[in-house]
Amino acid sequence: MRAQRLYSTTGLLLASALAVSVIVVFNALVTNVRLDLTENRLFTLSQGTRNILGALEEPITLELYFSRKTLADFPLLMNYAGRVRDLLEEYEAKSGGGIHLKVIEPEPFSEEEDEAVAGGLEGIAVNATGDRGYFGLVGTNSTDDQAVIPFFQTSHEAALEYDLTKLVYGLAHPKKRVVGIVTGLPMFGFPAMQTQNWAIVDAMREFFDARDLGPSPDSIDDDVDLLMVVHPKDLKEDAKYALDQYLLAGRNAILFVDPLAEADTSRPDPDAPGTIPDLDSDLEYLFGGWGIEVLKEKVAGDIAAAMRVQTRGARGPEETYYLPWLRLGKDNLNQEDFTTSELEVIHMGTAGIIEKRDNSPLQMTPLIHTSTRAMAIERDLIFIQRDPNVMLQNFSPENKKLALAARLSGTVPTAYPDGPPGGADQAAQAPFLKEGKINLILVADTDVLTDNFWIRRQNFFGMDIPQSIANNGDFLINAVDNLSGSTDLISLRSRGEYSRPFVVVEEIRLQAEQQFREQEQALRNKLEETEKKILELQSQGGEGGVILSPEQTKEIERFRDEELRTRKELRSVQHELQKNIERLGARIKFANIGLMPILIALIALGAGLYRLRRRPA
Repeated sequence: MRAQRLYSTTGLLLASALAVSVIVVFNALVTNVRLDLTENRLFTLSQGTRNILGALEEPITLELYFSRKTLADFPLLMNYAGRVRDLLEEYEAKSGGGIHLKVIEPEPFSEEEDEAVAGGLEGIAVNATGDRGYFGLVGTNSTDDQAVIPFFQTSHEAALEYDLTKLVYGLAHPKKRVVGIVTGLPMFGFPAMQTQNWAIVDAMREFFDARDLGPSPDSIDDDVDLLMVVHPKDLKEDAKYALDQYLLAGRNAILFVDPLAEADTSRPDPDAPGTIPDLDSDLEYLFGGWGIEVLKEKVAGDIAAAMRVQTRGARGPEETYYLPWLRLGKDNLNQEDFTTSELEVIHMGTAGIIEKRDNSPLQMTPLIHTSTRAMAIERDLIFIQRDPNVMLQNFSPENKKLALAARLSGTVPTAYPDGPPGGADQAAQAPFLKEGKINLILVADTDVLTDNFWIRRQNFFGMDIPQSIANNGDFLINAVDNLSGSTDLISLRSRGEYSRPFVVVEEIRLQAEQQFREQEQALRNKLEETEKKILELQSQGGEGGVILSPEQTKEIERFRDEELRTRKELRSVQHELQKNIERLGARIKFANIGLMPILIALIALGAGLYRLRRRPA
């Protein structure tokens, strides 16, 4: 027995030592093997990255700067640095010699720190003595072009592969395609007022040469690879003709029009007080000949995709759904088109509705659409009625999907059948095209490009960092890539972590609030009827209706009783709503925390009982 115990103890010690040794050796030698259990496969090297790495034609040097000693007191950064280094080593291995990785530790007051600062890295203060820690990447190609990630933020870890591949792609393709932007909105800021570019412009300039062509250019440069027209409300005749001929020549474009552009700063006409400002844009002179229509003075509303907003109701501040602001998920995005197939969520505001007429020669493929629980809302109602609950009370779904963005292709006639508006001089400058085959994307919203609808800014160690909350920027860059023939980066965009609402919880909340609104409206109707009855009784009373008759007093008491009963019902609905959410939360917590241990315990118990039964007596 003693010998058996000795052998058993020795065996356990040897097995433990062997297990520890295997783990140490595995961690040291096998660093690139990962198991990705995330729903969206956020940490798996995508095929787009492999395509870009495999197509490198010149060597690229990546220098990873990490102040290991200085940042030793930041365990979150230490762990993230290991993840970044492992991924960069995988890039080096998959590039076939196209990428050379250097890992540099810039100690305080060293030459490496000077090189990090010169390369554009941003350090963070780590102590009172002024020492700074660095955690960034500098990439260079054979022609000394440089790209930098100033500091790796842990909050952006889900998009790490996208950021790294974007940097490599930029170094491999230093010559950027030109995107000409015609816009009537302040996308490029106001230099005189020191306002910044929209974030969408900065995002585009990471890949393209985004060029401001002004609000109404007389001509479009020949080196423009793709034209982007945003809110064309004041195009001159020469600009309209230039756009018509550009499209008929088969050159691609993205058009953004809007029935109500919230970023438009136009004011009402001072000569006509009380009028609604002109905030809409359209290209009806083109769309009419194409058989395409963006419904005039109509805005899409969708109860299934409406955003929740803060408003002030009769009971004080409250949350409710605002129908014109839409949060559109995968079910609202075309899953067969490169531009939208891998996106998660798009935010749009007061978007228009695109319809194709029966006589249209174009093929129209919706890219973004509402659910069937949508309707067209009168645009002027949004100006007049500021209470979201009134829109909800008057909401009546049309039981059909409404197109908000679409791909258009086909042969169309010119909008100028009589020739150019400039006459013979303009006709002599370029050949006049009477028809042509177009290929473009039409979006019936401009607010999809504004900062408020897709980014939030955060302060990270003194740096202003924009964080994506929707795929609006990815949608635009995907569209430009797709129309200009490049799709490698599309599979990487939208792999970041965006807000993921509890769909069941939101459905419970929506149903309860609909019931709440119905009862609230019934209460208001009772109030109006009772007030009318009181006024009728008062008109029949004496002394000008000042003294209440017994009938009036009885009617008022009956109304107060009805009001108390209805308010109790309203509170009951609210309490039931909260109880439903709490019960659902308890079930989710049980599934996440208690269910798996219980299942493991039951499996172990079953295995033990099974072994006992099989053991010979």
